[in-house]
Amino acid sequence: MTSGSSSSSPAPPPRGALLVVFLTVFIDLLGFGIVLPVLPRQVEPYLNALGMPPLEGGAGGAVIGVLFAVFSLMQFIFSPIWGRLSDRIGRRPILLVSLTGSVIFYALYGYAVSGPVEPAPTRSAAVTALTLILLARIGAGIAGASVGTAAAVIADCTTPENRARGMALIGIAFGGGFTLGPLIAYFGLAIFDEARWGVGGIASLMSFIALLIAIFVFRETRRPGAGATKEFPSVTRSLAVLRMPSVGGLVLVYFLSIFAMASFESTLALLTKAAFGMGDDANFLVFAAIGFTLMLAGGGYRPLAKRLPERRLLAAGVVLLLVGMVAVGGVAWAVMGRGIVAEAGSPWRVAFYVAATLVVCGFAFVNPSVSALISRRADPDRQGEVLGVNQSFASLARILGPMAGLSLFSLHSSHALPYLAAVIVLAAVAALLPGITRESVDSAAA
Repeated sequence: MTSGSSSSSPAPPPRGALLVVFLTVFIDLLGFGIVLPVLPRQVEPYLNALGMPPLEGGAGGAVIGVLFAVFSLMQFIFSPIWGRLSDRIGRRPILLVSLTGSVIFYALYGYAVSGPVEPAPTRSAAVTALTLILLARIGAGIAGASVGTAAAVIADCTTPENRARGMALIGIAFGGGFTLGPLIAYFGLAIFDEARWGVGGIASLMSFIALLIAIFVFRETRRPGAGATKEFPSVTRSLAVLRMPSVGGLVLVYFLSIFAMASFESTLALLTKAAFGMGDDANFLVFAAIGFTLMLAGGGYRPLAKRLPERRLLAAGVVLLLVGMVAVGGVAWAVMGRGIVAEAGSPWRVAFYVAATLVVCGFAFVNPSVSALISRRADPDRQGEVLGVNQSFASLARILGPMAGLSLFSLHSSHALPYLAAVIVLAAVAALLPGITRESVDSAAA
C-alpha cells in the first residue's frame, strides 16, 4: 500500500474547515469574475492617455493581455510554494495570508481605478494608475494561489474513498464564483452609481468577510511540521513531484484539459458576438449560465463519486469535453461558414447551448477526479506540495490556453480553429488516459 492510501483514516474535519475551503476558492474566483468583465473598459482611459487605444489592438491590447495573464502567472509560480509551506507550518496560516492578501490587493485595484478620467488623465496619472493596477493584479494572483492548499485541507479531512466527493466542493466553489462574479460586477456598479472603485471595493469587502469567518471558525487540519522536510520549494522539488508514480501523467491530463477549456472560455464572447450578435449584457448572462451549470454539475458529481471510481468519472468527463468541443466547433463552422447570424430561437443557437453544456459538465467531472486521484497517490505529508504543483500547471494552462485560442480565432472566417485545436488536445488526453489510469490502479494495488 502506498503512502497515498494510508490505512489510518483522517480525523473528522475540524469545525468549519470545509466551509473556509469553499469560501477561499469561491472568493478567489469571485474576485477574478468581478474584475474580468470590467478591467478592459476601466483601463481604457489610461491607455488612451498614453496613445495606446486598446480598441485598435497593438500595444494597448498587449497591456490588457498582460494585466490578465500576470494573475495566472503568479499562481503558476506561487501555488507550489504555498502548498509546500502549508505542509511545513499548517494550512490555517496560509489560508489566512491568502485571504488577507485578497482584501488588500482588491482594495488597491479599486483605488487604482478611482481617479478621475474626465477630462482625460495626464500621462503621469495614467502611468501611476496602470502601475498600481499591475501591482494589484500581481498581488491578487499571489494571494489566490492557495487553491492547492485548499485542496490539501480536503485531503486532510477525507478518507481516500471520499476524496473525490470532497474535491468536488472546489469545483462547486469555482462555479459559484464564476457565476456570481459578473453578476455582482453588473449590479455592484449600479448600486455604487457606476463608481469606478465599486468593483474592487466589493471584491475586497467579500474577501474581508471570508477572512473574518476563517479567523473565528477555521481550526488547523494539519499538525505543523508533521513529517514535512525543511527543504524550501524549488523547481527541483516540483520536477520530483512530476516524476512520482502516476502523478506526472495526471498533472499532464489536467494541464491539457484546462488548456482546452481556457481556449474555449477566452474566445466565447467573441464567438457569441460573431455568430449570434450578442452584446455585453447578453454575454454577462452567458458566462453566468456557464458558471451556474458548472456549479450544478459539481453538485451532481458528488453522489456519483460514492458509486463510481474516480478513473471512470475522469474518462466520462474527458469524453463529454471532447464531444462538446466538437459540437461547438461544428456550430461555429456551420454558422460562420455560411455567413449568417443565428437569431434567438435558431436551431444553431440551441445546438450551441447544448454543446457548451457538455463542455462545462465534462470539465466539472475532470476537475475533482484528477485532484482526487493525485491526492490518493501523494504522501500524506506532501499533500500541499503535490496538489500545489498540480494547480501550478493548471495556472500555466490558463495562460497558454487563451493565448492559443485568441491567436487562432481570427485565422479562419469560420472562427472554428480554437475548438479544432482543443479537440486535438483532448483526443491526445483520451489516448493517454487508459495507460495513466491503469498505472494509478496498479500503484494502488502494489
